[in-house]
Amino acid sequence: MENSTPIPTPERVRKPDWLRVKLPTGKEYLKVRELVTKHKLHTICESGNCPNMGECWGAGTATFMILGNICTRSCGFCAVATGRPLPVDWDEPARVAESVKLMSVKHCVITSVDRDELKDGGSIIWEQTVNKIREVSPQTTMETLIPDFRGQWENLQRIIDVRPEIVSHNIETVKRLSKQVRIQAKYDRSMEVLERLAKAGIKTKSGIMLGLGETEAEVIEAMQDLKNVGVQIVTIGQYLQPTLKHLPVVEYIKPEQFAKYKQIGLDMGIRYVESGPLVRSSYHAEKHL
Repeated sequence: MENSTPIPTPERVRKPDWLRVKLPTGKEYLKVRELVTKHKLHTICESGNCPNMGECWGAGTATFMILGNICTRSCGFCAVATGRPLPVDWDEPARVAESVKLMSVKHCVITSVDRDELKDGGSIIWEQTVNKIREVSPQTTMETLIPDFRGQWENLQRIIDVRPEIVSHNIETVKRLSKQVRIQAKYDRSMEVLERLAKAGIKTKSGIMLGLGETEAEVIEAMQDLKNVGVQIVTIGQYLQPTLKHLPVVEYIKPEQFAKYKQIGLDMGIRYVESGPLVRSSYHAEKHL
């Protein structure tokens, strides 16, 4: 049974200078925004209030979010809306694929909300989206940032069968805090998802947020757990509170501590570690190939 020591509720912590980001501007940013609006696409960049949206969209890349923009889960860190999702849009795979082609994307990242109300967990739309992108843009490589499908392994198998170049599933936090941060998820189940992917020969990736009250020893333990199940790529970034309704930031981790975690991860044998205050799961995703 997982521990769930309460996350402390500190006084509001002032955001340090190293977390300041420039407002998005430029031709490429506007081009991506226009495409996203025109094709009625959902991006985690917008729904998740990502601090790197300006940089990534300015480089002509975006992380598409499929299966709508309403999630059946209510994680304490996430800005995506929670509620009853709309019916599945079976035209969505074709729209996403067409947008990838229009944007001339070389490496595309796709994620989704959790659709726990669906028997297939949304895995059929996942399968169709990957296949459609391959059909329309055969040169485009893909990273899929997937949910845990509630441990329904036949649904995970659909992802394994279409074999994206990278499959990512985030543990988000250390084991002790997992129950509060990811209310309907389970740390050990996520580890099993990642292990099944790795054993199937797929390049596997996961991400952790810092600043929720975890200790250095717990972060190192989580990294070791990821290494033990075969994860090759780990991203580590600072948690930023999306709204006052979400979990508070307990601490802003200094850049030198992120650098320390990167070296620790590399030393323990993780092949690629992206670690810094503004790092998010899909940040510099094209380098992870």
